[in-house]
Amino acid sequence: MSENLLIHIVDDDPAVRDSLAFVLGTAGWEVRSYQSGAELLQRVGALEPGLIITDVRMPGMSGLELIEKLKDLEVRHPVIVLTGHADVSMAVEAMKSGVVDFLEKPFDDEALLAAVKAGVATRAGPGKDQSAREEVLARLTQLTARERDVFDAVATGESNKSAAQLLGISPRTVEIYRANVMEKMQARSLADLVRMSLLAAD
Repeated sequence: MSENLLIHIVDDDPAVRDSLAFVLGTAGWEVRSYQSGAELLQRVGALEPGLIITDVRMPGMSGLELIEKLKDLEVRHPVIVLTGHADVSMAVEAMKSGVVDFLEKPFDDEALLAAVKAGVATRAGPGKDQSAREEVLARLTQLTARERDVFDAVATGESNKSAAQLLGISPRTVEIYRANVMEKMQARSLADLVRMSLLAAD
């Protein structure tokens, strides 16, 4: 689809690999699939330019371990992680390690394609980090004290239930605050909130 870039898919589930390959291939991307992080690392010296999509939870080498090994080997490919609902805190840790995005399963085709397009765009460099940070800080000032508490909890990977326990309020109240936070921060996803939190902390 773009500059001969290849999307490298790492997942131990063949059904997930096939599904991702189909969606991305239909959209015009070239794809190569790997059943494990170890298999990808075997090709690391000849890894075609592009982007890596990896499941966060896999037998043998986890997605987080793969990301760390890629960093050690100075592989500069943008990485998107796939995560189950229970693994959001792992995905947050992955973003702290430089992952460009994460998608919670199940995700729709549009979310996948948008994440890939945005991820590939990061190959040109961060560029506008300072202005983006100022924008995030300005949006944060619009949050009430309680909304800021919920933002901080959710952006560190806390579920609505655990955030509720942490803040001494009901999960339903957390949901309401979370919806307000998403709107005020102009976030489309949890990954957006995490990215904003990391930017604000820089």
